[in-house]
Amino acid sequence: MQILRAVAFAVAALLAAIGIAHAQDATTLKKEMVGQWELSTTERSKTCVVTMKGDAAAQGFKLELEPACKSALPFTKDIVAWSIKGLDIVRLQDASGESVIDFTEVEAGIFEGLRQGEGVYILQDLAAARSMAKSMDQMIGDWAMVRSNGQPICGLTLTNTEADQDNFQVFLKPKCDAAIAQFNPTQWRLERGQIILMSKSGEVWQFEADDNAQWRRVPDTADPLILLRQ
Repeated sequence: MQILRAVAFAVAALLAAIGIAHAQDATTLKKEMVGQWELSTTERSKTCVVTMKGDAAAQGFKLELEPACKSALPFTKDIVAWSIKGLDIVRLQDASGESVIDFTEVEAGIFEGLRQGEGVYILQDLAAARSMAKSMDQMIGDWAMVRSNGQPICGLTLTNTEADQDNFQVFLKPKCDAAIAQFNPTQWRLERGQIILMSKSGEVWQFEADDNAQWRRVPDTADPLILLRQ
């Protein structure tokens, strides 16, 4: 009997500790969310500034949306408050407390949310988002694709002309290597620190910045493709 009591006490203590940890996680997340955030499409062609506050509102906490939000992202017209659900869900909600969109953290300070029939949206710290926008502006222009020996095999131009809701136009220059010409990317975007090139057929090539201020195709190979800014 004493053993059973000891086991029961240990289980109760463990559950209490888990409950406290869960409460601390939610409390920490709430504190971290107070401030200014950018709500956007994945490629940031449509953006909206959300100021999340710690003051209580009906079924959640107060927030403010900049006036341009409703035209940029029409679904935001229904958002009146925010809350934390469970341990790690950041909910932007309507007047009845129902979810307009739920976000979960995918990287430090970057949250993703899905709206059925519309796609994925990003919520991230405003300062970090504006820094990323500056980085994207720096991507616009002429690039050379080279092999690891430095031999150029293709030239391409990244533009800021929208190709669709999420991507921008890219143009190959004449006399590209056969493999590049066959891939024939027509769209690009900057996503989570990667340059993404896409063909009409849906093929995707990803490039990551390395320590030498150049962009290498990933996954890496023995003879990698490298993008160099011209």
